[in-house]
Amino acid sequence: MLVGKLWPIVLRMLGTYVAMMKDQCCRNAHHCKSCAMQKKFYLLSFVFCWLQFEGKTSFGMSVFNLGNAIMGSGILGLAYAMANTGVVLFLVLLTVVAVLSSYSIHLLLKSSGIVGIRAYEQLGYRAFGTPGKMAAGIAITLQNIGAMSSYMYIVKYEFPLVIQAFLRVDKPAGEWYLNGNYLVVIVSIAVILPLALMKQLGYLGYTSGFSLSCMVFFLISVIYKKFNVPCPFVDFALNGTASGLNVSATDPGGEEDPACIPKMANLNSQTAYTIPILAFAFVCHPEVLPIYTELRNATKKKMQHVANISITVMYVMYFLAALFGYLTFYGEVEAELLHTYSRIDPYDTLILCVRVAVLIAVTLTVPIVLFPVRRAIQQMMFPNKTFYWPRHIAIAFILLTFINLLVIFAPNILGIFGVIGATSAPCLIFIFPAVFYIRIVPKEEEPLRSFPKILAVCFAGIGFLFMIMSLSFIIIDWTSGTSKASSGH
Repeated sequence: MLVGKLWPIVLRMLGTYVAMMKDQCCRNAHHCKSCAMQKKFYLLSFVFCWLQFEGKTSFGMSVFNLGNAIMGSGILGLAYAMANTGVVLFLVLLTVVAVLSSYSIHLLLKSSGIVGIRAYEQLGYRAFGTPGKMAAGIAITLQNIGAMSSYMYIVKYEFPLVIQAFLRVDKPAGEWYLNGNYLVVIVSIAVILPLALMKQLGYLGYTSGFSLSCMVFFLISVIYKKFNVPCPFVDFALNGTASGLNVSATDPGGEEDPACIPKMANLNSQTAYTIPILAFAFVCHPEVLPIYTELRNATKKKMQHVANISITVMYVMYFLAALFGYLTFYGEVEAELLHTYSRIDPYDTLILCVRVAVLIAVTLTVPIVLFPVRRAIQQMMFPNKTFYWPRHIAIAFILLTFINLLVIFAPNILGIFGVIGATSAPCLIFIFPAVFYIRIVPKEEEPLRSFPKILAVCFAGIGFLFMIMSLSFIIIDWTSGTSKASSGH
């Protein structure tokens, strides 16, 4: 059995060794360019490159990693989105966005398969040269730094509140363990940095699985609470005076309270704000190609199945979380679902455990999001360099230090990242995959007027539409002094 397993590997190594002798050193889809090595080290250099890029991550772990990349903090705001669109309209919008996200990944994988490249930045280079490569790299860097910053903001502000609630400390006296600045640094050093130093993204499959388990716990708790919270609910601040009242969903005449009737479709001043939230609910595109690179026995079809399963699972979780969150509070649901539960009982043990689970899930998502940023930086600044541990570690350390400094000393910069997200997310999800596809797929195979390319043009147009909408809502928020527009991630 051992010989049977080793024989294909030996044949592959010998075949590539012959190719190397013809100065074809390490020429693969992942731009590993180690041809400057001395000839006596040809075979060793090949083994190094093969071990570095051969996919080792299983199908299940890849699904976990991509699902974790999709699952952001935006799930906490989906119940609010449903309250402002209605159940049916929300379901239609969510379905459309899920299908569009799957199609976008199809465009990326098709372009990647044609040119044999599994790096977003290199697809940009093949499509538009250096400007395309820099545009993709900058968009990935800004988008994911913004996402990581938003996750760290959640840790900074939510973690102290959770500890305070568990300890039942009503008035903190400056304890260090209730200081969000200290806690965010501790979490970064103790949890995020070690995970971010992993050589391959596939190693994070276990933590991604645990992160998704935390969000499943969140979903189960939301469903459970639907059948334990009365409608209309009694605010904790009024609970003392209302404890003797019989609260039910019916009015004195026996009719059901209008406030406790779900709306199938709802159009109001907030409906338009929910569209960008849903449009960016499946942001995972910077992570698709790195996960594809490390997928075992990778093919375009297999990676598309990974993406489809991840999107489907997140689609179901999104809808159930939004539905039962909405059916618990109806029109009273807040933009952050867990804050609404705190209005009933801020010391509810189950909700406190849910908040801890969400914090864990958010924290474990940061290393997944950091990997594409580091890869983009290496593509832009060190395009011809092979893997080097000191550089690998230094980039991760500098990125985390920069994000911690932003979160601690520049909390107001979150609005700037809102603008960045409103521009980079549509590019990464809609515009870049479409225009790369149009440029990379040969005209002989698909003419410009062929149906697939016309569809890609329309897809890019949808991206520009979402970008204009998101930026418009952010500008309106700034001028009116409100904060309604939000990213789905």
